[in-house]
Amino acid sequence: MPNWLSLAEQVMEGYELADEEALAILDCPDDELLLLLQGAYRIRSVYYGNKVKLNMIMNAKSGLCPENCGYCSQSAVATAPVKTYKMLDKETLLRGAEEAYRLQIGTYCIVASGRGPSDKEVDIVVSAVKEIKERFGLKVCACLGLLKPEQAARLKEAGVDRYNHNINTSKQHHPNITTSHTYDDRVRTVETVKEAGLSPCSGVIIGMKETKQDIVDMARSLRELDADSIPVNFLHAIDGTPLAGTNELNPRYCLKVLALFRYMNPTKEIRIAGGREVNLRSLQPLGLYAANSIFVGDYLTTLGQEKSADYKMLEDLGFEIEFSPAPQIGVV
Repeated sequence: MPNWLSLAEQVMEGYELADEEALAILDCPDDELLLLLQGAYRIRSVYYGNKVKLNMIMNAKSGLCPENCGYCSQSAVATAPVKTYKMLDKETLLRGAEEAYRLQIGTYCIVASGRGPSDKEVDIVVSAVKEIKERFGLKVCACLGLLKPEQAARLKEAGVDRYNHNINTSKQHHPNITTSHTYDDRVRTVETVKEAGLSPCSGVIIGMKETKQDIVDMARSLRELDADSIPVNFLHAIDGTPLAGTNELNPRYCLKVLALFRYMNPTKEIRIAGGREVNLRSLQPLGLYAANSIFVGDYLTTLGQEKSADYKMLEDLGFEIEFSPAPQIGVV
């Protein structure tokens, strides 16, 4: 096993992990886990100190998706009972932003199901974002699916800061998860938003029957894509989806995955995302020694833990919430 602190120092000097070193992180013996996390925290503390970024999802359009992603309860092949509705109106999106402001959420995430947005749906988001920026000054992340260059340009002009489009898994494993779009389709959207001047957010879902080499490939691909923010989801297998019943993870392995993404992408925002509560369980606080960002509240079709528990966790860790909105009008 490598000396984790020494490897962390090398990483901060610009060293990129070899596959053997990356796999060693995932194979780290449990009795070395705290040493591994100490190295991850060394990297995290240099770039982010003890600050934590908070994010909140607004499920702006639910269900009604023609894709066949095996993990998703909103897909055309899922039989899970989920709410279905078209794009929420501007006023509802604004109410969500006001709640985010009240909760000291730095990034408000507007997420819509579907292959990609219609121009009318982009109109709604554009209108809402302009007012959100004026009234609350929040950072806004949009996640609307595959995006055309002209749509990306409109979102940028409206004030959207970041666009999320996850690669989800490795290029090799992607056809086992969905066949209704390709891995390259996803990469192309990330490149499109970068070209429009939007901050790229792209992440993964761990626990979908991928290999350890697949996970290493994901971490390296996101390094090459230069994603500014990397949400690491852990599969919350939902009844009625093709991956229902899949249960490959344990909390210690999830911590090793988070450490890998920190060592591989040292300067980036690493966010513990969906499945945090059911996979990390009582070890959730340890995840923040590698990651520097979490979602607060519920996800798209699954519940998060009580918001008060998240704030208490951060207080107990001695971490500081990063919150610096610049509203022009303020909350009314």
